[in-house]
Amino acid sequence: MKVIVLGAGIVGVTSAYQLAKAGHEVTVVDRQPGPALETSFANAGEVSFGYCSPWAAPGIPMKAMKWLFMKHAPLILRPKLDMAMLSWMARMLSNCTSERYAINKSRMLRLADYSRIALADLRAETGIAYDERMQGTLQLFRTEQQLDASAKDVKALAADGIPYEVLDRDGCIRFEPALRHVRDKIVGGLLTPKDETGDCFKFTNALAAKAEALGVRFAYGTTIKALDVEAGQVRGVITDRERMSAEAVVVALGSYSPLLLEPLGIRLPVYPVKGYSLTIPITDASRAPESTVMDETYKIAITRLGDRIRVGGMAEISGYTNDLGLARRSTLEYSVTDLFPGGDISRASFWSGLRPMTPDGTPVIGGTKIAGLFLNTGHGTLGWTMSTGSARLIADLVSGGQPEIDAKDLAISRYG
Repeated sequence: MKVIVLGAGIVGVTSAYQLAKAGHEVTVVDRQPGPALETSFANAGEVSFGYCSPWAAPGIPMKAMKWLFMKHAPLILRPKLDMAMLSWMARMLSNCTSERYAINKSRMLRLADYSRIALADLRAETGIAYDERMQGTLQLFRTEQQLDASAKDVKALAADGIPYEVLDRDGCIRFEPALRHVRDKIVGGLLTPKDETGDCFKFTNALAAKAEALGVRFAYGTTIKALDVEAGQVRGVITDRERMSAEAVVVALGSYSPLLLEPLGIRLPVYPVKGYSLTIPITDASRAPESTVMDETYKIAITRLGDRIRVGGMAEISGYTNDLGLARRSTLEYSVTDLFPGGDISRASFWSGLRPMTPDGTPVIGGTKIAGLFLNTGHGTLGWTMSTGSARLIADLVSGGQPEIDAKDLAISRYG
């Protein structure tokens, strides 16, 4: 079939690659001049197959109230008269129960573990390099209360057969030797050893080149105006340059997906949650992390990417704004210098991106009420982690095949 993929971020490019492998004639459309130039550009760099949890969790409403008054808060809320924001927040709060958390985390772990396999397969077949490491993620606890609260995550990991290890202070330092300089600031950690790290931008660009070799056409610098739908069937895409015909369309536009779908009566509960990152050159490897350290107090990931450190995190709910607030930079600098002192943050580059979040934390993957129209979006902070598995799923669904894992509860129909 002729298939158009909307979006050239990590999710769109992996989807295009798998669709081309399945034999389809694929075109990718994106407003940017190249791949991975928005949310996929400078994300935290963690590929978190085990450290994979919904933001909507028991206790989050109370924590959120406290965070709003913290100097270095992991959550920043800038409320406005925006019905989409208010509806999304209400739905997220309804998912902050133990029952919903267990269901949502299980979905996420299922897709993440499938993505782990898919990424290994893709790496083997393409040989692409992207500053990758396979050394795990250490969720680092500064208080006994945080360590005790990790029991719910341990339970979920055990239930889904995901390897993990609960570490004391010395165990954390064995895993990340540079933490010996700040041993009195930590009490323990949760290690998920199957997690990986890597530069999402490098990976996406390398895979886009492989996709082009398979015949995928990339229409960069092209603004998507609307979907062309006739008699309940998608017919193509209308852009600022031309009308492009297709038998199937995959929407992988991240936070912008709902705006394209709303005129068709499709209510997709995805809302932008802004994240920030610093990229810092390593000046002393003995004081840098070996893999990913997740600072649980500030919800900030500190990741080794070759000769750089990527520091990413925070969740700012402020709509479709992409400004760079100096207070957010201060939080990133505080976390990384507090745990890994001695780096040269004066040489850091500062970035922000809009993560497409669903209220339950689970992406939306599958068909819609319009024949031939498919969604692969809403991955939130885990687009890099879940991209390869999501791409396999969408390729199977577009092709009319049977997915290798259960995907029914990932579809938009779960929202009623």
